[in-house]
Amino acid sequence: MLTHSQVHKLCLHYGPLIGHINEEPFHDFPTPDALTGKQVESHLRELGFGYRAKYIAETARVVSSEKPKGWLASLANPANPNFRAASEAEDEKILSPPTYKEAHEALLALAGVGPKVADCVCLMGLGWGEAVPVDTHVWQIAQRDYKFGKSRTKTFSKAMYDAVGDHFRQLWGEYAGWAHSVLFTADLKTFEGRVAKKEEEEVLAVKGEAGKDAIVKIKQEVVEDEASPPLMGKKRKTVQTKVKIEVEKAADAQPKRRRTRSQKAL
Repeated sequence: MLTHSQVHKLCLHYGPLIGHINEEPFHDFPTPDALTGKQVESHLRELGFGYRAKYIAETARVVSSEKPKGWLASLANPANPNFRAASEAEDEKILSPPTYKEAHEALLALAGVGPKVADCVCLMGLGWGEAVPVDTHVWQIAQRDYKFGKSRTKTFSKAMYDAVGDHFRQLWGEYAGWAHSVLFTADLKTFEGRVAKKEEEEVLAVKGEAGKDAIVKIKQEVVEDEASPPLMGKKRKTVQTKVKIEVEKAADAQPKRRRTRSQKAL
């Protein structure tokens, strides 16, 4: 899986220019053909892609030179109109529409693509809503909240991966992948509600009726709830303000005395 920064670098260096906004260039995602040059792997390593550089270059070469035109689009879910349109745009007639399992297995044949990455592509790129990308975090959610498995084994095998995905598919059917995404996000610690309280007190001397003085104490409690996920990198806060007003006669109020240095010495 690539980070947001790596995707940006990939588009910037290899993707076609779309246009500029406030003099900042925006590039589309590169095609496999654009990533087949001899220097692509070494350049990607210079850009910080690490071990992924080899897999990206090799996969791009295979898709570009060994697979038929429109191969990736042919793996899209034919029942999803958005992805079916993308497939038809490749001018490829699909004689036998693929199943989710067939699309998943085809992706596993690519260099560096494991079960989770294949499911991410199926879910977010090919319209297979039943694809469930599983990792140890999702496995723990299945055990903790959905009574998956009787044992607490620490070994997460391919068979276990398939079993967790099947378990969620039995629960949510063709939308299991998106339901799992909501569970995964909600379980992240960064999305836990964090409440901060601030209390401020303001004391005012007010001239009342008949020249009588009064002391008004205004206590304001501000509660900031950061439970909402950040938007565009900025934290969103729900602020609730509670105000409490107390009034007492000036004569009854006990003013606080400030100690002078001479008093402290005594």
